[in-house]
Amino acid sequence: MPTNGDAELRVVPVRHVGRWVGAVVALVAVAMLVHTLFSRVPTGQVTCHVVQGVRRCRPVVNWRFSWNIVFHYFTTRTILDGLVLTIKLTVMAMAVGIVLGVMIAIMRLSHNRLLSSVAWSYTWFFRGTPVYVQLLFWFNISALYPTLTLGIPFTAVTFLHINATTLFTPATAAVVALGLNEAAYMSEIARSGLIAVDEGQIEAATSIGMTRSQTMRLVVLPQAMRVIIPPTGNEVISMLKTTSLAAAISVTELLGAAINIYSANYEIMALLIVASLWYLIVTTILSTGQFYLERHFAKGSLRTPPPTPLARLRGDLVGIARTIRGSRGLTRRGATS
Repeated sequence: MPTNGDAELRVVPVRHVGRWVGAVVALVAVAMLVHTLFSRVPTGQVTCHVVQGVRRCRPVVNWRFSWNIVFHYFTTRTILDGLVLTIKLTVMAMAVGIVLGVMIAIMRLSHNRLLSSVAWSYTWFFRGTPVYVQLLFWFNISALYPTLTLGIPFTAVTFLHINATTLFTPATAAVVALGLNEAAYMSEIARSGLIAVDEGQIEAATSIGMTRSQTMRLVVLPQAMRVIIPPTGNEVISMLKTTSLAAAISVTELLGAAINIYSANYEIMALLIVASLWYLIVTTILSTGQFYLERHFAKGSLRTPPPTPLARLRGDLVGIARTIRGSRGLTRRGATS
C-alpha cells in the first residue's frame, strides 16, 4: 500500500517506435505517389504571344499521366460499349464455369470410377493448358472442324449439322474458352467445399430417408457455400480481368476498345489508364458484393458477423477520437502534476 509520502504513480502509454517509423515511411511513399500522379512535365514546345508589342514565350507543360485525355475518353461510347461487353463476357463465362464446375465436382466425388476419371481428366487438361492457348484454339476451331455434327459414333448416322464458322464468332469463342477453363478451377473449389461438410450431416440426412440428390441439394450444398463463396468471388474478379485476353481474338471488350482508340491517336498510356480505372471500379463493386454475400452465409456459423465497411470506418473514427482525447488528458495531467 502506498503511503502518503510516496509519489503519485502516473500511467505512461507504451511508445511504439516501429509503428511511427512505418507510418512515416508509408506517408512519404503515398506523398511521392500523389506527387508523381499529378505532376506536370514540359513537352519541349513553347507558346508565344505578343502583348503590347512585346513577344513573350513560355514552355508548354502537360500532365505526366495525361489526365485531360483520360477524362476525355473515360465515358466515350466506345469505352462504355467495351465495358458492357466485358461484363457480359464475365457473367456468361462464370455461369458456364460455375454450373459445369459443380457438375464436375459431383462427378469427381462419385463412386463410379468412369465418372470420377472423366472429371479428373477434364480438370487435368484445362488446368494444364494456358487460357490464352484455349482462346486461340476455340477461335480457330473451324480450321479443325468446318462442320460440327451430332450423331452415333462410328456410324454414318447424324442428326445435326452446324457450321463452325458461323457458330464460333469471336465473342462466342471467348465465352466457350473462358467458361470451360473456369469450370476446371470451379470444380476444385466446389469439391473442397463439399468435402468440408461433416460426414455426420450426410449420415443424418440418409437416416431420415433423403436420397443422395436431396442430401446434396438440401444439406451439403448450403453448408458448403461458406467455403465455396470466398474463392468463387476471387474467381469472378479474376475472370473480369482475364476477359482482356479476348482482345487477341478481335473481341472489342474494354481493353480491345482502348487498343482501337490508341491505335488511331497514339495516346497509349492515357487509354491504358482509362481501361485500368474501369477495371478497378468494377472490381471494387464486385469485392463489396462478395463481402456482403460472405456475411450473409456466415450468419449460421458466427455469433457476431463481421462489421460492414461503414461500421468499420465508423469504429476507426471513434477510435481516433478517443486516442486524441486520451492524449490531451495525459498532457493536461502531466502539466498539473
